[in-house]
Amino acid sequence: MNAVVDYINVHRDRYVEELKQYLAIPSISAQPEHAGDVRRTAEWTADALRAAGMENVKLLETPGNPVVYADWLNAPGKPTILFYGHYDVQPVDPVELWTTPPFEATVRDGEIYARGSADDKGQVFMHIKAIEAHLKQGGSLPCNIRFFVEGEEEVGSVHLDEFVRDHKQDLSADVVVISDTPMFDRGVPSICYALRGLAYFQIDVRGTKSDLHSGAFGGAVANPAMVLAHVLSQMKDRGGRIKIPGFYDDVRPLTDAERAEWKKLPFNETRYRKELGAPKLFGESGYSTLERVWARPTFDVNGLRSGFTGEGAKTVLPATAMAKVSMRLVPDQDPQKIGDLFEAYLRKICPKTVELKITRMHGGNPWMTEFDNKFVRAAGRAIEQGFGKTPVFNREGGSIPVMATFQRELGIPGVLFGVGLPDENAHAPDEKLDLGNFHNGIIASAFLYQEIANTN
Repeated sequence: MNAVVDYINVHRDRYVEELKQYLAIPSISAQPEHAGDVRRTAEWTADALRAAGMENVKLLETPGNPVVYADWLNAPGKPTILFYGHYDVQPVDPVELWTTPPFEATVRDGEIYARGSADDKGQVFMHIKAIEAHLKQGGSLPCNIRFFVEGEEEVGSVHLDEFVRDHKQDLSADVVVISDTPMFDRGVPSICYALRGLAYFQIDVRGTKSDLHSGAFGGAVANPAMVLAHVLSQMKDRGGRIKIPGFYDDVRPLTDAERAEWKKLPFNETRYRKELGAPKLFGESGYSTLERVWARPTFDVNGLRSGFTGEGAKTVLPATAMAKVSMRLVPDQDPQKIGDLFEAYLRKICPKTVELKITRMHGGNPWMTEFDNKFVRAAGRAIEQGFGKTPVFNREGGSIPVMATFQRELGIPGVLFGVGLPDENAHAPDEKLDLGNFHNGIIASAFLYQEIANTN
């Protein structure tokens, strides 16, 4: 491994320049005008894999954006890693809040700023460079590797489940590795072993056929904005507990061992609150902040729209009101079941004075693996060799629905091997990736393939 690590160290500056080229392509999957850029990014990814030495590199078409596939399967008797990532990125609005243009990667204070730097191009590229180091230095990889990089993750991976079902043979492996998560904190490398799921809805209520004068008609009809506000207020009690009947029935309780491990983590609640700019933290009573974010389900309003919101005053009764709401789910909650419970409760509490429409937007299953399984432990040893520190084990509050898909469809365990940071601004202006983490992550990835090879 010394020669591989030396190769990585020697080519450190080149990696950054190549990453800048990757980040320069505006692969925004949510915006149709960037469809050509999305495909160009898929082709760039495929070219990078070929240059690294991967075999059978190709674009596999889907009804949407193509999947980039590659493999190297010349290590008989050794485990096979399926690496999953995505090459599409989030929109950049509001662009005026970026310090530098979002697709002109800029290095400041040891961090590279650009859309996609942390989520997920930088972390995909990290693995490509680790593979390159093995193949250029030794001519082989210590284990078998399949690469699967999609272009629709930022729009809900709408074609992914079907793709996985149709390509089970192409994706067969012993473990899936995903690098699309942050470390616990700066200087605190970590291995994430659980993710929350998601159920997302739009609620529309209509009171009348058009907006009405609030003086002429106020008091005669229900105000949809008031009705919606009242309905939403009935979703939680004052202690933050969700009131949907049956909502908590399947929640897997935290173990005493997990609680004990989490108490050891370098988490400062006061600093956390100040960094968020919140006057006071709030969540479900009876649980710590980390427990609320990692291991408890939530109900949140993500957007509201109704009536007149411009400058000045307009005395109007709005005809409609709309809310977008989401529920983060934990093992062993099922998004379909939770969705059914939510709809039934919403229809029960919504008054007949308005018309109610409920739209299911998208969702995903929660995911969890045992943090003492051999692949997670192998990843921990690799992180330690790359970063010089033993990683901590943590859960993550966000969702990566594909983890549950791989577990369900392919029957394989997963490892989350992320090197981002909590302040990386993924999905926000000034997204960034720490270049020290990027470089150490390449070394850790190179060790990961060796460590997984040794699990046999």
